[in-house]
Amino acid sequence: MASAGVDDAHAANALLGHFGKSYRRPLILMRAMMLELSRASHRRISVAACCCTRITPDEARLLEAVATAQTTPHAAYERLAVALDSPAALGALTCAQAVAQSFSDLGRPIALYAGD
Repeated sequence: MASAGVDDAHAANALLGHFGKSYRRPLILMRAMMLELSRASHRRISVAACCCTRITPDEARLLEAVATAQTTPHAAYERLAVALDSPAALGALTCAQAVAQSFSDLGRPIALYAGD
């Protein structure tokens, strides 16, 4: 969605494959989050190509923020503020919390694990 736009069919198909018939809520919330990140950001957010097997530091911050948005909102807010280069990241935090909750409600919580 970050590189092809919020109407990207590949993103919709990925969520359909991941959540089945319940894909619409996470898709709509992901779209809203992407639009809010775009609106609130004071800098370009670096995104790797979809064929790349690694993520950028910006993508890592965003994933960490979504993964921790419900349990440690202050830390998630700080990550978003850094990624957006803006102290006004409350809307982005709210969107991240909604996305995290939708994934959890459908039995697929976003969790990050440290590698060994």
